[in-house]
Amino acid sequence: MNTKVWKVDKYVDNLESNPHIVDAAHFLKENEVVAMPTETVYGLAGNAENDEAVAKIFAAKGRPADNPLIIHIAEQEQLNRFVAEVPEKAAILMDKFWPGPLTIIFKMKEGVLSEKATAGLTTVGVRMPDHPVALALLRTCGLPIAAPSANSSGKPSPTTAGHVLDDLEGKIAGVVDGGPTGVGVESTVIDCTETFPVILRPGGVTKEQLEAVIGEVHIDPALKNEAAKPKAPGMKYRHYAPNAPLYLVSGTREFLQRLVAEKRAEGLRVGVLTTEEHADEYEAEVVLTCGRRAELETVAAALYDVLRRFNEQQVDVIFSEMFPYEGVGYAIMNRLEKAAGNKVIKE
Repeated sequence: MNTKVWKVDKYVDNLESNPHIVDAAHFLKENEVVAMPTETVYGLAGNAENDEAVAKIFAAKGRPADNPLIIHIAEQEQLNRFVAEVPEKAAILMDKFWPGPLTIIFKMKEGVLSEKATAGLTTVGVRMPDHPVALALLRTCGLPIAAPSANSSGKPSPTTAGHVLDDLEGKIAGVVDGGPTGVGVESTVIDCTETFPVILRPGGVTKEQLEAVIGEVHIDPALKNEAAKPKAPGMKYRHYAPNAPLYLVSGTREFLQRLVAEKRAEGLRVGVLTTEEHADEYEAEVVLTCGRRAELETVAAALYDVLRRFNEQQVDVIFSEMFPYEGVGYAIMNRLEKAAGNKVIKE
């Protein structure tokens, strides 16, 4: 398959009339799949109402069939098409955080969306992306769009069109190149079908921000306890992993450097994931900085790109610093734990 690339300037007015957007929307209406930029990561978009289109998403990614897809919309009114009810707290969250990196779980109307997209569940996750190119594409095609991250399943999510092509060129119809994404980690997923909303995946909107507008918010126990069964089926899978084994290091930077030295003595090519503040403190074959520890938003934005760069450097093992479990740091650590398969070395 020839994968088309449509380069679109997100700062241009009247994006819905852009010929590249119109062309990409035509592909979506024809039940093909195309990658599109969002403010979090690039998504692999397909018609959520069509089994054939959804099957192409799963096939291109190599995604497990029991891992449901998030539905993307451009207007709140589109919810009426496939959502059974909108709880009061969900409505408050939509008004506050949409468009933005927040996915809300609703009870679903039967017989509208592809069962493949919802993995046979009675609920559905929906979000409205905060990216002008994505919104223009969604409005132009007029469809509810299923769009997981546009990468091979299990690998680091794509934050540029180049990352998408590295994984999926020849497997999908096209890529709408809207430049690098901003937030860097995927949306927060919150289930609003219960009495108390429950965070199923931490992301670009923090628990603190959510509680500031709707009060008490719970966290899925599976995010803290590996033995617990996750409410979101996809959270049981390993994600975001670079090619080399990744270990999180709980301890001092001197301890991390000793681990590096041990592996180097074995003749291995070692990588270190750190931040700008600490980069000069490590001696290894590859030391990559992931933003600034003092501004965790910069770490989130750079995380997936850095994990992919370790692949380019062909390291044998990677040691990573850890980050505070607060604010967006919770999302960063969730992704690093998934990438490492929860392997933590303690001092």
